[in-house]
Amino acid sequence: MTVAVFYKLLAIFLTVALGFVAGRMRWLGSVQHDPARVLGHAALYIFVPALLFRTTVRLDFAAMPWPTVVAFFVPVLAVLGAVYNWQRLRPGGQADGAAAPSVRAIGASFGNSVQVGIPLAAALFGEAGLGIHIALVSLHALALLSVLTVLAELDLARAGKAGRGSLLQTLAATARNTIVHPVVLPVLAGLAWNATGLGLHPVADETLATLGSAVVPVCLVLIGMTLAYHGLQGRAVGALKLSLLKLLLLPAAVLLVARWGFGLSGLPLQVVVMMAALPAGSNVLIFAQRYRTLEAEANATIVFSTLGFVATASLWLLVLAWLG
Repeated sequence: MTVAVFYKLLAIFLTVALGFVAGRMRWLGSVQHDPARVLGHAALYIFVPALLFRTTVRLDFAAMPWPTVVAFFVPVLAVLGAVYNWQRLRPGGQADGAAAPSVRAIGASFGNSVQVGIPLAAALFGEAGLGIHIALVSLHALALLSVLTVLAELDLARAGKAGRGSLLQTLAATARNTIVHPVVLPVLAGLAWNATGLGLHPVADETLATLGSAVVPVCLVLIGMTLAYHGLQGRAVGALKLSLLKLLLLPAAVLLVARWGFGLSGLPLQVVVMMAALPAGSNVLIFAQRYRTLEAEANATIVFSTLGFVATASLWLLVLAWLG
């Protein structure tokens, strides 16, 4: 654990603490008015779409390190799918709501690749490693949130139909709700604009950059406020399980698949493993709020995994050093 990364983690906890104080002091209103949900909607419908659209428009697909990208996302999506199916098929897995399997899957797979990941990659791997990390970050939210949104909307469509209607109607409703979504729609729009090769006008680019820069502080304050308003509500055990999956299972899967499945070694292997080892990101809570499912558990997963990362990051660095 480097000093730079430790300071970044400390800054994250202080920002979350500020949100907690704001919630306790009711600076933004009482619990009945639910300002945390209002703040979450602002992030989901304004700031996150701006960030995703700008990121997608600016992607240079020709320059992407595709072997490394594939070696990272194959095991990550496999773990995501395994957790989702485990939660969906086990007895009581959807007792907390139709979208519960997807919410738990994002908690076990979606990492804090920006606030913690970027300073970690810069401090440990230098400019070359940071370049690989940024390439993974550029597709991280696009890939995982899109897949999870499809899964959540499909489960909601199944639950809503409750056995009524045709499969075609269910698929049509799922497709509509998936596309007209504050995460997927800006990604699709960004891909379409990227394909034109026109780029962004400087004014539009600056506007989107300004909106996108609000994602990190707003989401961190939101985590603190949600803790102040709702606490853990008996979700500590579930959050601890998801934190262990995120901090131990996911990086282990990426290490095994990337090294022995795709033959990665050296710097690319180190970057993908440490990317997978990152704590749960704030989008976990945003996703839970979107579907009004397991919000306290999602919030606790972010907090517990960020605390646990102090120890597990050192563990994975030792494993990587042993592997050479």
